[in-house]
Amino acid sequence: MNKLLENNQVTLVGEIKTEFEFSHEVYGEKFYRFELSVERFSGTKDVLPVVVSERLIDVKQNYTGEMMEIQGQFRSFNKHEENHSRLLLFVFAREAKFMDKDALPVNQILLDGFTCKKPVYRTTPNGREIADVLLAVNRSYGISDYIPCICWGRNARYMGTCGTGTHIILQGRIQSREYNKKVGNQVEKKTAYEVSAYWVEDKTV
Repeated sequence: MNKLLENNQVTLVGEIKTEFEFSHEVYGEKFYRFELSVERFSGTKDVLPVVVSERLIDVKQNYTGEMMEIQGQFRSFNKHEENHSRLLLFVFAREAKFMDKDALPVNQILLDGFTCKKPVYRTTPNGREIADVLLAVNRSYGISDYIPCICWGRNARYMGTCGTGTHIILQGRIQSREYNKKVGNQVEKKTAYEVSAYWVEDKTV
């Protein structure tokens, strides 16, 4: 397998929540966006954006409610809006197949990249240790994906000692998190996506 495919691997099994919506076109190949809901052991559901090629699936059909397995990568896109830019995150599907209705949910990701800035270590109000990490993961043609990650406990404590440019391999799951953002006089509900890591290894040495 190409090393640039090995350093960003995602496997999801979940329920299709939305119909296909046109995303973009590259060299005549059209790509479509939909949302996949993946249930955690706790019962909470992560609703994740997926981009898929029209060559992988019949995008004219409505598959809402069907179970699907996605193999691909977690990617980022820097969208420029007026006087600022916004980091958009999505799962890029390389393979897609339908699963039985009783298929167990899967949410796994492996990333091999470098810290873009010093990780921020902190403790939550209830005393849990957490570290915010922004990981740059190389892609083909000199492009990098910038993936926000969070680590917990001793992994968080360790990441808090790392500097910029640390070579990190981590495994975890992709999660969605809703939050409120004030826009002018209005409060809008937004969704953030990040990788919650359960295993971290420093490959710098």
